[in-house]
Amino acid sequence: MAAIVFTGGAIRIDGRSPDVDRLVVVDGVIAEPRHPVPADAEHVDLEGGLLLPAFRDGHAHPLLAGRERTGPALRDAADVDEIVDRVRTWAAASDAAWLVGGSYDATIVEGGLFDARWLDAATPDRPVVLHAWDYHTAWVNTAALRAAGVDADTPDPALGRIVRRADGSPSGTLIERPAIDLVLDHAPRPAEEDDVEALAAATAHLAAQGITWVQEAWTEPHDVPAWIAAARAGRLAVDVDLALRADPTRWPAQVDEMRRLAARISADPGLTCRTVKFFVDGILENHTAHLLECYHDARTRGLPNWRPAELAEAVAQCDAAGFDVHLHAIGDAAVRAAIDAAEGIRDSLRRGRRLTIAHAQVVDPADLPRLRDLDVGFCFQPQWAMADAVMTELTLPRLGPHRERQYRMRAARDAGARLSFGSDWPVTSPDVLAGLRTAVTRQGPDGLPAGGWQPEERLTLSDAIDAATSGVALQAGDHDSRGTLRPGMIADLVWLDRDIRSGPADRIADARIRGTWRRGIRTFRAVAATAAH
Repeated sequence: MAAIVFTGGAIRIDGRSPDVDRLVVVDGVIAEPRHPVPADAEHVDLEGGLLLPAFRDGHAHPLLAGRERTGPALRDAADVDEIVDRVRTWAAASDAAWLVGGSYDATIVEGGLFDARWLDAATPDRPVVLHAWDYHTAWVNTAALRAAGVDADTPDPALGRIVRRADGSPSGTLIERPAIDLVLDHAPRPAEEDDVEALAAATAHLAAQGITWVQEAWTEPHDVPAWIAAARAGRLAVDVDLALRADPTRWPAQVDEMRRLAARISADPGLTCRTVKFFVDGILENHTAHLLECYHDARTRGLPNWRPAELAEAVAQCDAAGFDVHLHAIGDAAVRAAIDAAEGIRDSLRRGRRLTIAHAQVVDPADLPRLRDLDVGFCFQPQWAMADAVMTELTLPRLGPHRERQYRMRAARDAGARLSFGSDWPVTSPDVLAGLRTAVTRQGPDGLPAGGWQPEERLTLSDAIDAATSGVALQAGDHDSRGTLRPGMIADLVWLDRDIRSGPADRIADARIRGTWRRGIRTFRAVAATAAH
């Protein structure tokens, strides 16, 4: 039997049990405390650190993140000129017919609206498509618009918007997928072998963050072959569940296709397809999140993708087909529609079906008491719960002063929601420790504001760790075998170089990952660590 013995540090079993000072893993499973240790067992000295159940990411996009690595790094570009310079260098080094990359910081331009002519300065002849950090907005050059035949006479697609100049010509900013796909549908898709490499790199990066499982929160049918190939080749460093995107323009005919795709995936190691993803609305920053009342700075309530009754029917159909449901809902009207849909499958939720509302950025206070009688999960992105440039320059001006309360983690928990954490990577870093720090302090890395932004929504560190471990296991439906370090559980583990529970909350993210184990097999080893002896 393959055995590992962990000693020399604090070992957190779960949020309710006392720590232990010794943990034995046999054949990838947590053993009973008195289990005899084989003579050839590996011994890991935790060197005063902390051993936890491995982190899990309840909402991320590893494929998009992996694809980003082939283009220029744009997130830290300070202005348009810097982005254009990097794209120019990228174009000079690439012979690709189309240049598709991301992601840029939309806050560097007022309103987040970018012009095609700025990108033309980098490459006027080849189409360029750059995703904003939110992946709900894209910036394209004139060549891309021309190649796609998008001009002043092109109508806005249903559920999307082409930003236009005063003369009606497209400016170069496209909002939401139907508008972005007017252009991207003309670009060649990445080769399968390139996507396999992207997935290998992305999942290795997740393992380095102490993560062993991720909800891939947006999968299109044409992405599935790369996922299967990566799993069969043993290139996935984390276990993955794919959430197939429900397309309102193709529903309900899409259900049979989803069943067939899920059946193809079911036999692949470390890869499942148990979930359907709904984009109930868009995002606040481009006025596509669905609100109960108009935006503070625009006479619109947003751009919902589903009518509430249609959403409830579609969720019921997913339930009948055996899928869990994952709903992107940002605005308070979208969150209400998601809760309405959950009420429609109340009996299934009681029997173990999982329905997760991701983001839940703005929740009407009247909807919180409804969570008490529903087994519903809220998957928050804790790094967003701070007063950063996105919040102060884009989000708050859209919402206005009467709707400032956002990411109400504590209120949702107190109301009865199950909490889980996700990063939405590459929108935000998959650094779980940074997320824990923000959830506990509601402050940015600079420690501001003093006392935290909306401090009444701060979580305890114990609750935050649970949201990043056992809470995601509940979301995934495998909490009977993962998410804690009780005997009989699968040995998914993360080793931190210090006990983050004993220091100041604003130093949580200073800890470093020393090692990650998935099913008892090490998937990440810090370069400086000398763990086994």
